Amino acid sequence: MNLGKKKNLAARTLGIGKERIIFVKSRLDEIKEAITKQDIRELYQDKAIIIKDIRGRKKRIKKKRKRSTGNIRKKAYKRKKEYVIMTRKLRGFVSELKKQKKLPAEEIKDIRKKIRNKFFKSKAGLREYIRSMEK
Repeated sequence: MNLGKKKNLAARTLGIGKERIIFVKSRLDEIKEAITKQDIRELYQDKAIIIKDIRGRKKRIKKKRKRSTGNIRKKAYKRKKEYVIMTRKLRGFVSELKKQKKLPAEEIKDIRKKIRNKFFKSKAGLREYIRSMEK
């Protein structure tokens, strides 16, 4: 007894897949005579048609990424901008001292190298360094 058409009708009526529909074997004669959607609904309410639970795979939860020191990205443009502002300020100050002849050429060369290597964090730090050199 092929009840494929009845299974299709039940799937459309109940709004589920064909694989989930089970016909109770003792009541196959009633199911065979069902023609309309209303007949199928009544058979479902009378427990002649059973619906299997949904089978599906488990959802994987995405792992949260921790923000550690290696994962932090700094903006290179911002760092460069800060570097350029600071070096120009410090080099200008050193050139003023050079014009006033307050520092010898060798010391100026050394200070300029230290400016390039970010040795000084501010103009005040450069002044403090020059004062310590004079002593």
